[in-house]
Amino acid sequence: MSALTGHRHLALLFFLVLCCLRCLAQTPTPPTTLRPSPSSSPSPRPQTEKLKVRLAGFPRKHNEGRVELFYKGEWGTICDDDFSISNANVLCRQLGFVEATGWTHSAKYGQGQGKIWLDNVQCGGGEQSVGACKSRGWGNSDCTHDEDAGVVCKDERIPGFVDANVIEAHVDENKLEEVRLRPVVAAAKKRLPVTEGVLEVKYKDGWAQVCAAGWTVKNTRVVCGMLGFPHERKVNKNFYRRLRKRAAERVSRSKVNPSAGARLFLERQKNVYRVHSVACTGTEVHLAACSMEFNGPNNTASCRGGSPVVVSCAPGALFMPQHASLKMKPKTSSNVRLKGGAHLGEGRVEVLRGSEWGSVCDDRWNLQSASVVCRELGFGSAKEAMTGGRMGQGVGPIYMNEVKCSGHERSIWNCPFKNITSEDCQHTEDAAVRCNVPYMGLENSIRLGGGRTRYEGRVEVLGTDANGTQAWGLICGETWTTKEAIVACRQLGLGYANQANQETWYWDSSNVTEMILSGVKCTGNEMSLTQCQRHKTLNCQKAAAKFAAGVICSETASDLVLNATLVQQSVYIEDRPLHMLYCAAEEDCLSKSAAKANWPYGHRRLLRFSSQIHNIGRADFKPKAGRHSWVWHACHGHYHSMDIFTHYDLLNANGTKVAEGHKASFCLEDSDCQEGVSKRYECANFGDQGITVGCWDMYRHDIDCQWIDITDVKPGNYIMQVVINPNLEVAESDFTNNAMKCNCKYDGHRIWFHNCHVGDAFSEEAERRFEKYPGQLNNQIS
Repeated sequence: MSALTGHRHLALLFFLVLCCLRCLAQTPTPPTTLRPSPSSSPSPRPQTEKLKVRLAGFPRKHNEGRVELFYKGEWGTICDDDFSISNANVLCRQLGFVEATGWTHSAKYGQGQGKIWLDNVQCGGGEQSVGACKSRGWGNSDCTHDEDAGVVCKDERIPGFVDANVIEAHVDENKLEEVRLRPVVAAAKKRLPVTEGVLEVKYKDGWAQVCAAGWTVKNTRVVCGMLGFPHERKVNKNFYRRLRKRAAERVSRSKVNPSAGARLFLERQKNVYRVHSVACTGTEVHLAACSMEFNGPNNTASCRGGSPVVVSCAPGALFMPQHASLKMKPKTSSNVRLKGGAHLGEGRVEVLRGSEWGSVCDDRWNLQSASVVCRELGFGSAKEAMTGGRMGQGVGPIYMNEVKCSGHERSIWNCPFKNITSEDCQHTEDAAVRCNVPYMGLENSIRLGGGRTRYEGRVEVLGTDANGTQAWGLICGETWTTKEAIVACRQLGLGYANQANQETWYWDSSNVTEMILSGVKCTGNEMSLTQCQRHKTLNCQKAAAKFAAGVICSETASDLVLNATLVQQSVYIEDRPLHMLYCAAEEDCLSKSAAKANWPYGHRRLLRFSSQIHNIGRADFKPKAGRHSWVWHACHGHYHSMDIFTHYDLLNANGTKVAEGHKASFCLEDSDCQEGVSKRYECANFGDQGITVGCWDMYRHDIDCQWIDITDVKPGNYIMQVVINPNLEVAESDFTNNAMKCNCKYDGHRIWFHNCHVGDAFSEEAERRFEKYPGQLNNQIS
């Protein structure tokens, strides 16, 4: 068959196919079938992949913003045509909020970039995903980005929804993912953190270098911030020139494997780089947010001079070498701190004004302001800015609102902000941050073995055996307490210590049986167990593996704090007859001299006050012991779930205890809760005991044992001290706020409390000058 005949046959076949398709298209639709119009077709969506939704734009709070969807590997927006509150409800639920309170049009939160994925969206309101709603179809839109839709969600989370109240850096993930410094000098590779080296960026096809042409100190600032460093340092160019010169000489003399300097020289000879012409302003939190040029995989464009970028960063005080002199160590801020975070470099932002700490309101809170806080505290730029009390709620004043940092400021106090009025903000709006921190490799010398999850197990540490080789070993559990467990969980990057175990019954999966550490004693602030005290030589009475130290870690924890103002307002003295104190005596709530009294005649003098204990943490406070081990006290008719819940002490001027009381945690329950929070714990009928997040347990002044027996106390000036959870039996995110102190003056007939405050509410200087004068309250004997 000739070529011409073949072509004719192909043409005839093609014509017949076209005719068939046209006939099919003209076939009438059966009456029972409705053909959807382009504006009402369901959005096709693979069932195997969960649709990602996020809020973006500025200015905004965590529960509002421009809607962005992740589809086919790319983020895009939704057009506001036909948008409704029903659409907003579906989207808000996908984001973890209970419902929507409104929606916005015309790119109120700024114009997005990339695709406009959906247009003419019409949800009924009950769909599980916006992808199930009717629309024109994915990527089919006649809109521009000045029509981007947004939503405003009700600031109430769906119970159990994980992600919440986070403002992240929204950058083009197609640019680059992360950065690293590769040290050139061999000695620098052994020290962590790595503060200087050749900059490499991670992209889909691996790691690549950056061309040094046009590189600025502003670019370096952004890179250092990503790596967890607050400041950049000037690179010693002479040092690298000398290395390059020596390397060139060695390369010219020998063809054998080059040294470190020679390797640097060879790297500089490369004329193909992934990234060129980086231009940052210095306030970005990610290098991908800066403008830059990319070379394709096969692009041979050269870099002027052929040099890779070398970056040098200055570490914060926490990450300086231990042998560094005091002059070398940078100063950390004394008027800004982070509270309630599960990991290093995160927490609720608190600032010091005068002598009292307070929090920051989250209105207009963003990554630039959060980065100023992070750098001020010796960390890098902000990885996340969090709102809505995500890191727990503060209890003191709220000092700042609508903080507007540019990102260049040295302190948050240098940023424009508004002062707070009582109507502006509540602690449910406390701002928080999660900062970039340097990689220290601390988790490489510790692990948990035998646990059911990665958050629990027997603590195994890397040590050196008698032969001088490194091997994994156990820690003697005899002195193991919550403080040591706190450090272990922190070193592992697993959050808080939920439980410290002195005996472990975990399955031995690693065959590690030898004790190598004993007498470990930590303050609780260390970054790793190697910074804690320990025996020079092993000294463990119970050396069997089952007596090894273990932990249970948790990403969340409770946080109890006492209402100091209520204590100050409710204090008074009562002379109570002995015949009314039999039950109190049985529960050891009176001073020792009460045993020698002429029962039932006479009385005891009691210092009484109310306690309102709030849980401001991120997990419910529950007794360590299960209900099977609670003790029934028939006299008062209740169960004790903890031996000691609070200590009440009266101290003299030099700190000596002159009188004491205690409160066993009978009836640990939710007396009341803040708006929107439901009670979960009630003691009646042997119910569950605990304190829900956002609730408080009220111990009224007229309850038995809610006092200090001061019968034997002489008139004078004293300090009243209350300590909650004194034995650290239950995990908390912050133990520094468990103590409350008051000035106390007792004249033998009346008592005055003044200056009552939570232990960490004042500055260190104010605590040192803790005043000891009577104050203004005049409470008579009842």
